[in-house]
Amino acid sequence: MAYSGTSSDDDMPLARPNGKVSAAKITASMDKALDRSVPKPSGGGEGILVRRNNSDAMEVDGAVNNKRKSRTSITKIHYKIDSDSDGEPLAKRQRSNQALESDSDDEPISKSKSTPRKAVDDSSDDDIPLGNLAKKKAAIEKVAAKEAQAIRAKEAKKKATPRKSIKNESDDDAPLAKSSSNKRQSNGVAAKRKSNGVKKEESDSDVPISKKSKATTSAKKGKSAPAKQTKKAGKEEEEEEEEYEWWNATRPEDDSIKWQTLEHNGVLFAPAYEPLPKHIKLKYDGQDVTLPLEAEEAASFWVAMMTPASSHHLENPTFRQNFFEDFAEIVKKAGGAKNSAGDKVPIKSLEKCDFGNMYDHWLAKTEAKKNKNLSKAEKDAAKAEKDKLEAPYITCLWDGRKQKVGNFRVEPPSLFRGRGEHPKTGRVKSRVWPEQITINIGKEAKVPEPPKGHKWKAVQHDQKATWLAMWQENINGAYKYVMLGAASDVKGQSDFKKFEKARELKKHIDKIRRDYNKELKSEIMADRQRATAMYLIDKLALRAGNEKDTENEADTVGCCSLKFEHISLEPPNNVTFDFLGKDSIRYNETAKVDAQVFKNLKLFKKAPKSDGDDLFDRLTTSQLNKHLNSYMQGLTAKVFRTYNASFTMSRLLRELENDPRSKGSVAEKVKLYNDCNRQVAILCNHKRSVGASHEQQMQKMGDRIKGLRYQQWRTKMMILDIDPSQKKKKGAAYFQLDEEIDKEWVLAHQQFLVEEQRTKITKKFEKDNEKLKADKEKPLPEKELKERLLAAKELETKFKKENKTKKVEAEGRGPTVEKFVTAVEKLDDRVKVLELQAEDRDGNKEVALGTSKINYIDPRLTVVFSKKFDVPIERFFSKSLRDKFRWAIKSVEDADDWEF
Repeated sequence: MAYSGTSSDDDMPLARPNGKVSAAKITASMDKALDRSVPKPSGGGEGILVRRNNSDAMEVDGAVNNKRKSRTSITKIHYKIDSDSDGEPLAKRQRSNQALESDSDDEPISKSKSTPRKAVDDSSDDDIPLGNLAKKKAAIEKVAAKEAQAIRAKEAKKKATPRKSIKNESDDDAPLAKSSSNKRQSNGVAAKRKSNGVKKEESDSDVPISKKSKATTSAKKGKSAPAKQTKKAGKEEEEEEEEYEWWNATRPEDDSIKWQTLEHNGVLFAPAYEPLPKHIKLKYDGQDVTLPLEAEEAASFWVAMMTPASSHHLENPTFRQNFFEDFAEIVKKAGGAKNSAGDKVPIKSLEKCDFGNMYDHWLAKTEAKKNKNLSKAEKDAAKAEKDKLEAPYITCLWDGRKQKVGNFRVEPPSLFRGRGEHPKTGRVKSRVWPEQITINIGKEAKVPEPPKGHKWKAVQHDQKATWLAMWQENINGAYKYVMLGAASDVKGQSDFKKFEKARELKKHIDKIRRDYNKELKSEIMADRQRATAMYLIDKLALRAGNEKDTENEADTVGCCSLKFEHISLEPPNNVTFDFLGKDSIRYNETAKVDAQVFKNLKLFKKAPKSDGDDLFDRLTTSQLNKHLNSYMQGLTAKVFRTYNASFTMSRLLRELENDPRSKGSVAEKVKLYNDCNRQVAILCNHKRSVGASHEQQMQKMGDRIKGLRYQQWRTKMMILDIDPSQKKKKGAAYFQLDEEIDKEWVLAHQQFLVEEQRTKITKKFEKDNEKLKADKEKPLPEKELKERLLAAKELETKFKKENKTKKVEAEGRGPTVEKFVTAVEKLDDRVKVLELQAEDRDGNKEVALGTSKINYIDPRLTVVFSKKFDVPIERFFSKSLRDKFRWAIKSVEDADDWEF
């Protein structure tokens, strides 16, 4: 059947009428022709990524993959690693507050938003063989199918079993008043059973966590709460309130109503622009020009990006053009630029604009702020002033309970950057005024006062909305919202519903997979495309993708919006994906797929389709989600990512119960958890490119381990200084220096230790002087610092003597062999912890553990693991994450047997 630009099938309308479109139906002859053109795969490994060796350019269906850039080795000795210590979680990564606030299920997989994703290097193939991954994934899917059948069978049995009636309390025999009372009690019980939004008839493993022996704990807490409050004094006593456990509360009949009362103080506007000194001017075509205030502010946005970190934007032709168009328009509307004589100067070229004087002034001002040597008292005063300014906006009263507000600041004006090759990069983001802002607040609440001389665009009382304020930005016309913080009840409820929806998918997953596998061979093109998309979303964790306005948005795609050029096919069943995904992160991976899926993709790419044509031309995301909703209310494509991650993690953690390593130290248990998380990330494709600083960080950790080994060796030599006979008792090998530590490294390490001591002494001296200054006392003289620094000089002399004599004199008060042996053992424990951390960090170099742990793995699984294996929850969740997942921590604190 020939391809056509219009549908010939009346009962199957086209999803996308533009471009070349696939035939409405697949004939038997087309199927057979495809079978002959596609060789059969050897079997195994379907649905997982193939680790490609990028050192060899591989031609795949006409596309060539570029070689991976080599990395230079780092020889400098390092000791300190940011955000890493013996007491911190093994795989801890610094996360921005913005990343934490964004708890959407569509969180980017890659941690780096500026670096394109790269294919995984072949060097790690031995860690997790392809065959083992495929077998594990297949085994987990079989378990999932059995569990789904068991859940449905249990529900059917419950429905078939008639409820036992109590004769003396039947409605027929009981008085009316008593009957009504019984009905109210019955309704109350039903409400409690539905408290977490899970249907009453679900299996035990699906029972809401609040029912797992939580009622008694809640009752106890209710009684003890006032007693705790009596310990508080003054304002703390008044502000302290009993924690609201919404996860145990009765679910309202109409959950579209989000609040009954809402009070807040509006938004905090960006500070006003500070004009430049009169002698600081923009030079245009060699002469100083005076800009109107609005244009001067816009020019300052360009100046702020002239730093080395941001200057690459200024070299982007699109960025330059967009900025200059907006800048010239602002100058014109504000009255024009004028020279020293007061004559107007037309601004017609960015190349003639010299921002040098403005940049020098901005840089000097910025550096002065950085280098301002404030005393502790001055720092405290500045912080107090900042806190006072923000205090009214930090919290709101939501149904009478204090809740933290997330982003109460209105975005300051600046230059829009966008992600990837955004067509509007460089445009001027205008200052937001009160006249653009709509306030959402309770009817009885006092409306916050706008800044003097201004008024709000509108004030509304929408109880179905969870935002407090809203405005439309000028770049893309997108709406910006002030929402509650990540640790608020509303955000917690959103997370809870997300994971409960994924748990509900458990009982439908086998039927969904069975159906889409069957429809992979459907003769209806739309059905076959839909089934193929479902396979890719389920097996490869691709995002569904949405329709976009390509003229105003970056050209990012998901599964349903893939184009002809985004996939390349290599027989028998390797598919290479290369496209810009969410946040313009490049997805460039090769995956083994089912033979029928490979065949279908070849069909969807069949001529006359070419670059720019849709791969799934008879499917949209909304059509796919509508189909999924027929299996389960509220089911969308993105639920699969959460389900696959959480269900896989639950199976892997269950296997640890019989693992002898789970009886080890806390550090070993944390590593076991991270190993499971890593498998989830690989199986569910939560991967990232290797960070540019990874090798440097690994070398730093290696140097820290060597430093501890060297310290251990010195301590052992002190044992010999006290008692030379210990060499015979413990053996000569005990006192040998580690083979990896050579003479050159020792000298460099000794120099580092000397410099480190000098730095510590100097900082301590400066801190002491700050304290004296705050107390209005005379500062210490420089002579005092020189005397203190003699200790570093003595250490340097000691090292030189040790290197010459090959002996180490015993240190400390009352040195004994026993003390030094104990010190050696403690150092050995620290080395083991660091080695585990290094192994864990290296294993995580290509895997986004934070993304899966925060956004895709049900946090209750982590809490149960923490309790079951006696690992402090602090080793997995930072303070901000413990606040965010307070509902998960509290709700399973008495439920060791909770399962996803």
